[in-house]
Amino acid sequence: MNYYQLTPDVIADALVSVGIYIDSGLMALNSYENRVYRFKSDSDGILVAKFYRPQRWSRQQIQEEHDFLFALDDAGVRVAVPLVRDQNSVFEFGNMLFAVWPSVSGRQFEADNLDQLEALGEQLGRLHRVGERFVLRHRPQLSSDDYLLRARGVLEQEAIIPKRLRGEFFARLNEVVDKATALYRPKQQLTLHCDCHVSNILWRDGLWLLDFDDCRTGPAVQDLWMMLSGTRQEQLLQLDTLLAGYETVREFNAAELSLIEPLRAMRMVNYMAWLAARWSDPAFPANFPWFNTEDYWQQQISVLSDQLQSLDALPLSLTSWN
Repeated sequence: MNYYQLTPDVIADALVSVGIYIDSGLMALNSYENRVYRFKSDSDGILVAKFYRPQRWSRQQIQEEHDFLFALDDAGVRVAVPLVRDQNSVFEFGNMLFAVWPSVSGRQFEADNLDQLEALGEQLGRLHRVGERFVLRHRPQLSSDDYLLRARGVLEQEAIIPKRLRGEFFARLNEVVDKATALYRPKQQLTLHCDCHVSNILWRDGLWLLDFDDCRTGPAVQDLWMMLSGTRQEQLLQLDTLLAGYETVREFNAAELSLIEPLRAMRMVNYMAWLAARWSDPAFPANFPWFNTEDYWQQQISVLSDQLQSLDALPLSLTSWN
């Protein structure tokens, strides 16, 4: 069965196999890593089905994501939990694994709204309290080996970089990889959302955290730093607001602020490698036409140079704000 050409009939048959019927509105949603569809079922309401990309996560790893969601929901964290049929939330049809969620609608999270930012901090504090005791046994850690060293290898093998830029690009990349690897030394690690950015947050009578597909073990600051932007003073205000909510339920270790720039470098390099590795998927050239162009790689040389300076700069400090 071809994952890259999921037809409406195949989707319907997969859902019928677990007793779910599409009544109307089957629509592909904007997702590149997996195949995600929204539809209406008269018996279960508006639902979202996710068909997992083969060979990315094992069934055990997907089940751990779901079990983490169930634990978060039990603890009062506002997350969507998958539907369960016959005590299973991970289903298989043909050679494909899939799951089904109730659809969560709402407004886009406003990162510049301090009230919403404080509410996010509180929800992340609750999430991390669960994450302290919820142990992932099958999913990997957030590591520099994966996000930097492995990612660099993917870029060396898969990226289509013009010959005249290749030497300069990898010179900058190697500097960033070496420096970020040396600086990334997390002390305490727990189970995280790990991809907490504005597109994975909705506001509907409060805040909802969505899409735990990338959840893994790492330092708590990973779930906060993507909310910080702008000047240093603006970031300090945002951080102070996040922590005002966060520390109502869990203490934050301020020493983790030194991990922000290494984590930013890891995300940057891993994102480039992700695009390079997925380039044979027809959805990627169609949706990322700027990737693998000469202008793109020239821009990345500049971005990596800027990140080197950020890695050398003093990290954010709560004492400088207070």
